[in-house]
Amino acid sequence: MTAFLKLLVRNRLATFGGVVLSIIVFLVLVTPLLGLQDPAVTDTANRFLRPLSDGHLLGTDHLGRDLLSRLLWGTQLSLAVGFAAALIAALIGSAIGIVAGYFGGRIDNLFMRCIDVLMAFPYILLALAIVAALGPGLLNALIAVAAVNIPFFARNIRGVTVSLAQREFVEAAKLCGMSDLRIIWSEIVPNVIPVIVIAMSTTIGWMILETAGLSFLGLGSQPPQADLGSMLGEARNSLITDPHASMVPGVMIFLIVMSINLLGDGVRDALDPRLKSGALTRPQPSTKVSDTFNAVEADESNDAVLKVDQLETQFHINRRTYKAVNQVSFDIAPGECLGLIGESGSGKSVTALSVMGLVASPPGVICGGDIRFKDESLIGADYETLRNLRGKEVAYIFQDPLATLHPLYRVGEQMLEAILVHDKVSMNEARERAISLLDAVHIPNAVERMKAFPHELSGGMRQRVAIAMALGLLQKIQSGGFHPAAS
Repeated sequence: MTAFLKLLVRNRLATFGGVVLSIIVFLVLVTPLLGLQDPAVTDTANRFLRPLSDGHLLGTDHLGRDLLSRLLWGTQLSLAVGFAAALIAALIGSAIGIVAGYFGGRIDNLFMRCIDVLMAFPYILLALAIVAALGPGLLNALIAVAAVNIPFFARNIRGVTVSLAQREFVEAAKLCGMSDLRIIWSEIVPNVIPVIVIAMSTTIGWMILETAGLSFLGLGSQPPQADLGSMLGEARNSLITDPHASMVPGVMIFLIVMSINLLGDGVRDALDPRLKSGALTRPQPSTKVSDTFNAVEADESNDAVLKVDQLETQFHINRRTYKAVNQVSFDIAPGECLGLIGESGSGKSVTALSVMGLVASPPGVICGGDIRFKDESLIGADYETLRNLRGKEVAYIFQDPLATLHPLYRVGEQMLEAILVHDKVSMNEARERAISLLDAVHIPNAVERMKAFPHELSGGMRQRVAIAMALGLLQKIQSGGFHPAAS
């Protein structure tokens, strides 16, 4: 919970939305204690008083009713209806999605075809039809708004459940003899709750807006009951002559919807497991060096181009520390080829990335050791120093080139970009060099391959393109997480 709050507070827009919403909710909760005028009492002798009038802070409406009182009581009602509609839609929609996604087959087809029929109609038109059938009233408006949002929850939760139903822990539960109901309750529901919370946080604002829309049309709350939509509807005839009567509820609707949406976006990001690991935070230009860095004495006994001595790289996630690389040392002399051998997850890629400060921070942290390139220490080097070395002196060839080559740009365009960024040559010279590099890595018909998109090449071809891009600029060392025999 603490980590969730830290991630939420880190998002400034979400924090702003949460503060605004908290203020509104606080005012709504203390409304009965403020001693305001009765929101239903009329005083036609004081119609359309301006804001800051004596006894009426926000003025009065067309019947002389106090706008501040009606605003706070109406906001209370609108928030209650919006949250209730979101809860009902989430419960019913999530139940449908879980059942359809878990059982699949005919049950899935039946539920999803019904959901598709509902989604074929615009939300507001479907809500109008439901209210027309049930009759005007705030309760009927709540039912209508909840009903039209059920498909949204059902489809989202169904998609998540389908993937969960195929996971190993669900298969293990079935092999243990657990009933379907118990599996759903103990294995599926806990894993879809974050998705439900995210969906609710991003839709409550729209439900409040939809409820206000129905009340604006006279299909929601009925006089003398006040909610934000009905206040807008009653004031629309005097919009030009007395705009304050419309602006007061309008501004409140705007603040509520804006704050809920901003907070909802923050909740969505904070519950994202990638963000918890630091993957979605803005990384530092180079890998962070720990405040308690354990330096080692530089070894100048050989003429190695690259010297790595007792390197330690860790991942700090929340309060946990994961040692990815621990006390790794090696030297690479000019013209030497060195292979790092280890099982998957042993730290080979992290070691290579640490050399040029490419381990993402957060969560990566270099905690000890020494890295020297041409007798220049790279630990804590500034961004410009590392940038001048990256690609030109030291290159990294990623293991999955499909994920690293841009899918929307042709291979030739990406090779030309890499060459032009580091070398001041003409476009024609860069193109000739790119073609010669593709020939050097034995890619047939290099001129035509320059026009291909990454997805049009095989895995081995893409790997060779990545090697060619590295060779085009590299002078001394190349490193990568690939197996030459496979490429």
